[in-house]
Amino acid sequence: MSAFSQRQRLLAEALGTALLLATVIGSGIMGERLAGGNVAIALLGNTISTGAMLVVLITMLGPISGAHFNPAVTGVFWLRKEIGSADALAYVAVQVAAAIVGVWAAHLMFEESLLQLSTKARAGPSQWFSESVSAFGLISTILLTLRTSPGSVPTSVGLYITAAYWFTASTSFANPAVTMARAFSDTFAGIRPVDVPAFVVAQLVGAAAAMLVCRLLLARPARSAVPVSTAQEGTQRPLP
Repeated sequence: MSAFSQRQRLLAEALGTALLLATVIGSGIMGERLAGGNVAIALLGNTISTGAMLVVLITMLGPISGAHFNPAVTGVFWLRKEIGSADALAYVAVQVAAAIVGVWAAHLMFEESLLQLSTKARAGPSQWFSESVSAFGLISTILLTLRTSPGSVPTSVGLYITAAYWFTASTSFANPAVTMARAFSDTFAGIRPVDVPAFVVAQLVGAAAAMLVCRLLLARPARSAVPVSTAQEGTQRPLP
């Protein structure tokens, strides 16, 4: 990242986050309109589009900004001291603002009212736990894949989110900026503003847990002492 200026990195974060939200909201609207009332088909369209877009965005913008697009990701890298405090705060501010812009872009493309507040309820212990699991899996995917196969991060993240849309009850928001922005869309992918805080807390808890688990998994084992054999010990003793 050091090869690029802060302005370039923030622009990359803004572009990526806005395109991600335009994809999440836009594909949700398109899926719902074309599915004829079949929610499973609408969700499938939403899922494939989001996963595919993540692969593209991380591939093209990762070398510039790290392709966080997610305050939870930025927070984890800040805690790991891989990004400074000023940059982290700027990243989060840009991510949230750009996410809302992405929602508005989707509304304009589909001739929806620009300014909306969602009425879609997403609450309860199962939803909150799902968001913790979702964020845990996302952060684990990023940190472990960065260590084992850095070039596979875009594909791994895209595939993880594609899977998590279906194995979590919350359909895997896993991103505080995405969660906040989706409150401004009363469409298929929306979430009531009142439900946002609990989702964000759950996501941050899951992200923090993942960071701790990955630290344990990736810690270098201490070098064990090599026992000296009797024969070796004898050769090292001074003659009487």
